[in-house]
This record gives sequence, C-alpha cells and structure tokens, in this order.
Amino acid sequence: MANPDTRLAFVSGERLPGWVERFAASHGTVAEEELDGGLQLRAADGATALLQAPWPVDGRPGRGGDAVSRLGSLAGQPRRIGAVLVRRGGYSVAVVSGGTVLLSKTGTRHVQSRTAAGGWSQQRFARRRANQADALVEAVADHAARIFAEQQIEYLAHGGDQALAELVLAEPALKQYAALARLPFLDVPDPRAVVLKKAAADLCAVRIRVTDPPSA
Repeated sequence: MANPDTRLAFVSGERLPGWVERFAASHGTVAEEELDGGLQLRAADGATALLQAPWPVDGRPGRGGDAVSRLGSLAGQPRRIGAVLVRRGGYSVAVVSGGTVLLSKTGTRHVQSRTAAGGWSQQRFARRRANQADALVEAVADHAARIFAEQQIEYLAHGGDQALAELVLAEPALKQYAALARLPFLDVPDPRAVVLKKAAADLCAVRIRVTDPPSA
C-alpha cells in the first residue's frame, strides 16, 4: 500500500458544518471522537480529518447541539490577535479579529541569502547577514509594538520564517505580550498585503488536517 496523503485546510466556523457534510459524502459514514487535540473524524473508507479550533476555549465554549456546531461556534467568536509574519524579504504585523485585518504595517527589508564562499569573504558576509537579520527583527518588533498598542491583544500569532518570527516575539519591545498564548505557527510566503489578508482569515478559521485512505 502507498502512504496516505495528508493536507491542511482552513475553514471558517460558519462553513464548517457544510465541510463535514461534504467530507462524509466523499468518504462514507463518519465517526466523531473528541480528543484533547481537537475533533477527530474517521470515515468509512479510512480517511481521517483532525479539526482544531483556532484558539483555546478559555471559558468561552462554542454553542450547539453537536461537536461540529460547537467547534464552528467557537471559531466564530471574535478574538483579538496580534500577528507577526516575517521572512528575509519582508514583514507584516497586524491586529486581526473576525478573520479580517483591523490594523497593519507591511514592508520590505532585505536579508541576504547564505553563500558558499569561504575564508574572510564568507566571514564578512556572515557578519553582514547577521547585522541585517538583527536590524529586521528589531524593526519588526518596534512596528508590532506600535500596532498592538491599546488593542487589548488576546493571543499572539507568528508565521513565515519561524526562527525570525520567534526572535521578533522575544524582543524587549514586545515584552508586555510575552505571557500571552501563541496560536499555531502559520506557514506563509513573503508577507505582502494579499498574503496578510489570507493569513488573517486562516488565523480565525478551523484548522483541518485531512489524511486520505491508503491506496492499494
């Protein structure tokens, strides 16, 4: 048998019941199991889907007569998120709620790629690259602190280059947000306005990891 394929999807809370219905129509009768990590769906043909809320319940559970409805309701609640998306070519910082961008700052700031050169040239290049990365991290953190100010941020979200994003969130400028829960890392390309718009929607959506049944 071939290994099953796995893919990731983001579905808004209001569209979640319809998505589950289509999953069942494609794969057969579905059994549900509520786990610590989310709602697990197992279909008759062996396909599975793990549905995860975009944020913790935090005393505000979703409403509904079944697990899918409650999960969709939870995802539909307005929560205010401070988002930091950064890669070597640029960044976006934003306040997100309800799947939309409320405030943001997007810009470009280049960090050179690695080189295979050796000797003193490589060392000078490495120092220059490190300085560029440090400047990028500090600048993005300062922009984020300004954008987040007075916004009652509930959660932090980071995406793009995980190492750079972690450094941004660790900067002293964002120290007051250090105790906030972080949402799952978001893999995004170079942050631009269109990328930020989609990221805002995904951050407020149910994260679904679908595993297809093994093929013969």
